[in-house]
Amino acid sequence: MDTDLVTRAQRGDEEAFASLAVAMGDRLHALSHRILRDIDLAEDATQQALLAIWRDLPQLRDPARFDAWSYRLLLRACYAEGRRKRQWAPNLRILPADEPSGPDATGSVHDRDQLERGFRRLSIDHRAVVVLHHYLDLPLEQVAEILGVPLGTVRSRLLHAMRGLRAALDADARPAQQEAVR
Repeated sequence: MDTDLVTRAQRGDEEAFASLAVAMGDRLHALSHRILRDIDLAEDATQQALLAIWRDLPQLRDPARFDAWSYRLLLRACYAEGRRKRQWAPNLRILPADEPSGPDATGSVHDRDQLERGFRRLSIDHRAVVVLHHYLDLPLEQVAEILGVPLGTVRSRLLHAMRGLRAALDADARPAQQEAVR
């Protein structure tokens, strides 16, 4: 992120903040959607994060740390939205980064559906670590800093998340295998 833009926004420059919000809005929304697995919750969390960023930006000590700091505020908003009890209803929207890359998307849709079901079974703590590490490709040390937890906790959460995803995928595959045997 452009530190000059961050510095100007810290001083109350609304145009600079609008530029920041435009530059990072889609990315924050994509992250919150991947963590919360619900479009409405993700939109609410993104909006809350942008409000918190605007409100707290003057207290940011190092403008070069803006990205990590904004992710931390987004994660707090995701935790707050995730605590809300909403009845889940399927709401499908393909994000630009999720569009199928090949002509035959049938296998891709099936794979994404399986991953979605597995991801929904994970806690928000586990989803956050997986998204930050695998989607944003952040090193575990930076994930720990963003989450405000020790590196060992991040490693543990990632290990348990990956085991949970594997177990969910295996469990979903078993009924199909059992029907094939009959």
